[in-house]
Amino acid sequence: MKKITYIFILILILVSSQVISLEQKKESVPILPSYFNYRDIDGVDYTTPIKDQSPAPTCEAYGLVASLETIMQYGSNEIFNPDLSECHLYFYAGGTYEAGYVNLMDAANYLINYGVPDEGCYPDPHRPFDYPFESVQGWENRTVKIQDWGWVEKDVEHMKSALIEYGPLVICLSVYKDFMYYRRGVYTHVWGDRVGGHVVTIVGYDDSHNCWIVKNSWGKKWGEDGWFRLSYDADLFAEWYGPGTGVMYLDGVYGNFEPDVPKLKIKTPKIYKTYIFGFEIPRIIKKLPIQAGAPRLIGDLTFKIDAENTDSVDFYLDGLFVYTDYDEPFEWPIEASRGIHTLEARAKKSDNISLAIVDFYVMI
Repeated sequence: MKKITYIFILILILVSSQVISLEQKKESVPILPSYFNYRDIDGVDYTTPIKDQSPAPTCEAYGLVASLETIMQYGSNEIFNPDLSECHLYFYAGGTYEAGYVNLMDAANYLINYGVPDEGCYPDPHRPFDYPFESVQGWENRTVKIQDWGWVEKDVEHMKSALIEYGPLVICLSVYKDFMYYRRGVYTHVWGDRVGGHVVTIVGYDDSHNCWIVKNSWGKKWGEDGWFRLSYDADLFAEWYGPGTGVMYLDGVYGNFEPDVPKLKIKTPKIYKTYIFGFEIPRIIKKLPIQAGAPRLIGDLTFKIDAENTDSVDFYLDGLFVYTDYDEPFEWPIEASRGIHTLEARAKKSDNISLAIVDFYVMI
């Protein structure tokens, strides 16, 4: 009888210990908020502006950079609008337009070993084809790197925790035809065949709408000003890259966040725009045997640059020097024959150079 009593007591102790252990483990799991968004943390937006990767298949680089830029601002608790070079990351990590992608793991490993410099080292020319590429001399001193990366389990709670702990998550999605026509609301696949894959960046979530808050790289005219909301139940995460889950986090971001170099941006002409004697109009006829994305010019137009931290800007037409402007606004009246051309601006500050580049087509 005593033996049975001892066994019973032992079982109670074991069961009690297990219950206590489970309770302790439960208490150690942080309670996740019902809403979290890097676009609105105590009223501060730590994300950077929506970009447009078109007409190139560079989504992997744009997705990684979107995460990096947000982590840079959130980690430093400062809004300074970093702008990193997606094209550098895409090509230097082994991507090609012919293949249509860069391996996401290769690009993440490149961030560990080499990092990615600012956009001025290698601006996106928005070309639909492969071409010779090279970043400006000294780009190695203008990079942002990561210490590590990893895959996140594809369930809502793990993804929420990783989002809060590490920063925006880079995700691989299967894209269906109805996604191309998304305008607003919480997206889940309803109709249409699969048309490919795409890489985007989760920056937040909202339990009240059962959705993720996601940054795309198709410009501000797509979706909700370039953003979209993805249902928790969409089940579109794709596992293209090795044994991964299709949901990636970045860890340990460091480097030269704000290099003391010129910052410049092309004000005129803009991609996918048509200009008639300097007046910008929407592109009416989209399908012409002209390079996709290249601005179309009819009549005279002045090439205009917004530049900061700059002493002078050199202008090059088809690789040949044409003019130096030492005063703001930095500009040059375009003088080119009919056909496709490349215009490049090289902003200088002491020994540092930053680039801006655009291909354009003179129609008349």
